[in-house]
Amino acid sequence: MSHQDLAQRLATPYKAPSLVLRPSYQPGQYDSHAIDVPFLFRHDGRTFMLHVGYDGIGYRTGLAVSDDLRHWDKLGMVVDRGPAGSPTEFNIAMTWIVRDNALDGPSTLSKVQGRYLGTYHCYPRPGYEAGPAAIGLCWSEDLLEWELEPPFHHASDGADWERGGLYKSCIVQHEGAYYMFYNAKNRDPGPWREQTGVAISTDLRRWERYGGNPVLPVGPEGAWDDIFASDPCVLRWGDIWLMFYYGLCSRGGARDGLAWSDDLLHWHKLPEPILDVGPEGSYDARYAHKPAILMLDGVLYHAYCGVKGSEFPRQQGIDYGEERGIAMAASERWG
Repeated sequence: MSHQDLAQRLATPYKAPSLVLRPSYQPGQYDSHAIDVPFLFRHDGRTFMLHVGYDGIGYRTGLAVSDDLRHWDKLGMVVDRGPAGSPTEFNIAMTWIVRDNALDGPSTLSKVQGRYLGTYHCYPRPGYEAGPAAIGLCWSEDLLEWELEPPFHHASDGADWERGGLYKSCIVQHEGAYYMFYNAKNRDPGPWREQTGVAISTDLRRWERYGGNPVLPVGPEGAWDDIFASDPCVLRWGDIWLMFYYGLCSRGGARDGLAWSDDLLHWHKLPEPILDVGPEGSYDARYAHKPAILMLDGVLYHAYCGVKGSEFPRQQGIDYGEERGIAMAASERWG
């Protein structure tokens, strides 16, 4: 399949008229300042969106539900920060639950050892992504209460490209192994670069970083992803694997792109992004990034974080500087 064919068959050119999930702007709520990093799945005949909220102190994780992917109801916070002195004292950003791999499959979750398996990351200090995050696993029987394992994947154990800190991870189960994709940044000093690597395990206890990391490096100077190649969302489509991700370039703007692979280890990028920012003043004029993908009734849905610029007005007497919420694009026009 050619680059052009792949891009056309997975295009989602029709954006919803407004953000589908917005911050609450209510002090004390998990999402008072921003909503970020969506993850879509189907469960009990409905569509759910795991999402990360920011409250001015750090990340907390919430869940929303929809019957039509246009209108969403927040179910509230499902993973809160931990006690003082714990790894999650200031942050808990859950980003993925192991699911059916097929892009055109049911998009339902897959139980592991009788429970749902998720992955999270947490930062060591209060503030927006303050300090190098670590990655851990979490487990649930009902998707509402989660048991967290201590972080197992640390930036300090990695190579130079990831030693500055870890970010979003997603876990794919395939042929008896677990592939955990994650983006990470290099350590100062030097230009900040985020790239994507993978660690592999057969028992969820012993993880080995792939020797060819980063499997999704930034592009060459001048490319649309020459600073970041981040936030992997990995799914199977027929005989190939797809990695939806976002790129940031030195000219400004974060947009979503696509790579493909035959073996989960060697990836090839489309040369241009598959989702662009909107016009000045729109809800995604600054960033259109951090993809979550789901197919339902033959329609491809592409959730992402839309960011509006500094012209966003004050709310509740607080100058947030930007509006950051969840947007949705689709392969068909919105009704």
